[in-house]
Amino acid sequence: MESKQTAGSHQNNIVKLLAQFVFASRWLQAPLYLGLIIAQAVYVYHFGVELLHLVQHTTTVTEVQIMLVVLGLIDVVMIANLLLMVIVGGYETFVSRLYLEGNPDQPEWLEHVNAGTMKVKLAMALIGISSIHLLKTFIEAANLSEETMKWQVIIHVTFVLSAIAMAYTNKLMEPKAH
Repeated sequence: MESKQTAGSHQNNIVKLLAQFVFASRWLQAPLYLGLIIAQAVYVYHFGVELLHLVQHTTTVTEVQIMLVVLGLIDVVMIANLLLMVIVGGYETFVSRLYLEGNPDQPEWLEHVNAGTMKVKLAMALIGISSIHLLKTFIEAANLSEETMKWQVIIHVTFVLSAIAMAYTNKLMEPKAH
């Protein structure tokens, strides 16, 4: 009888060790988030280069060219915001707490982050980025084919419909408050 308990205890220890190993594997995502931070630094550099280029050519560019550059800068900012949401929200949700309680700079949205809300926020950010690209396309419509514009509209509408579906699904999965 005692050997059965010892075998069961040993098996229990193996299961616990395996569970701890699986849980610790979340740290494999940390280098991915560090890589996204480096990508964000690249976007900051790109933004600076584009802004400097705009300032240097202020007297020689047309209003339409300024608008296109500014839309490009807005696009970079929106992508950087998307990166920030993924880095901070993803790390907090999937790797480890950030322990920001009481920090005056804690983003308000971080208090309500879970995997479902992150997907919806990311989808909304993608719609914003797609909208900027679509606006740039319409401004440059004379230089683009009708086929290119049609596909960009189709892609944008697909993003919008996907975001609506994700938001609806997320709402269905939320526990009802009584």
